Amino acid sequence: MRIVFMGVPEFAVPALERLILGEHQVVAVYTQPDKPAGRGRVPTFPPVKRAALEHGLEVRQVESFAEAGAIASLAQLSPDVIVVVAFGQILPPQVLTIPPFGCINLHPSLLPRHRGPTPIPAAILAGDDWTGASIMLLDEGIDSGPILAQRRVAIAPQDTTDSLIRKLAQIAAQLLEETLPRWLSHLLTPQPQRKEEATYTKLLSKEEGEIDWQIPAPQIWRRVRAFYPWPGCYTTWQGKMLKIVEAVPLRGERGEPGRVVSLGRGEVGVQSGGGILRLLRVQLEGRREMSAEEFLRGHRAFIGALLTSLRKEDAPG
Repeated sequence: MRIVFMGVPEFAVPALERLILGEHQVVAVYTQPDKPAGRGRVPTFPPVKRAALEHGLEVRQVESFAEAGAIASLAQLSPDVIVVVAFGQILPPQVLTIPPFGCINLHPSLLPRHRGPTPIPAAILAGDDWTGASIMLLDEGIDSGPILAQRRVAIAPQDTTDSLIRKLAQIAAQLLEETLPRWLSHLLTPQPQRKEEATYTKLLSKEEGEIDWQIPAPQIWRRVRAFYPWPGCYTTWQGKMLKIVEAVPLRGERGEPGRVVSLGRGEVGVQSGGGILRLLRVQLEGRREMSAEEFLRGHRAFIGALLTSLRKEDAPG
């Protein structure tokens, strides 16, 4: 079978590598154009491009299939199936009809829950106990196609978006390896999604990382985990941005939201709208990340301080 792979981020690399090692032929890899990164704004390969070139595969970089000749060029490859993993584009109907076995997509959620671009942080924010990987046939909607296979994964209390991305990338790749041969052998019947159970996610903004100390500590804790590594959760102390990298919620008497309190034994917390958020790891603007205990040793004035909000124009870049 001839396979065209479409993907961009590190999440998609394990799936591509499983296909490369399999019995089918990956005839081309589609990804996004190189983008400037770092302080020098140096053009940087998407992770999928890097992996494809390491295996000697043809790489095609397209911003949109609306580009002249893009769809015709894809059709000339005569793919039997197109595998899509975090490609970042909605494929037009003309692309969906090219391969006889359709376009199949790996989505890091238990569809129809958390359709859209940010299913992993959405699952943490919602306090879900489970997430997972779904393989579906693409249709003209947003993550609305029929399901070929799913696998559940428990969300651990210490899981962040970063840890779940790495975990789900491997699980999704394994599920693809198991599911694709069955689909190509006509052994699977696609199952329609329950539309009434669908929920939708949206792209995150930098401003969403700013902590509102009026909300309860468990909700702030979920935001810290969901927004790691991007956009991060932050507050303001002495006019500087303070990132909360890791924390845990504690029960406690209601106090002034945003007030820093000593928890004894070198531990420190912040009062919230319900309970206390114990800080474990922090990073002050211009400094390295460190444990809260180490930070407190160098900043004794932190105890008793009132953490405030950044002005909108001062939000981190």
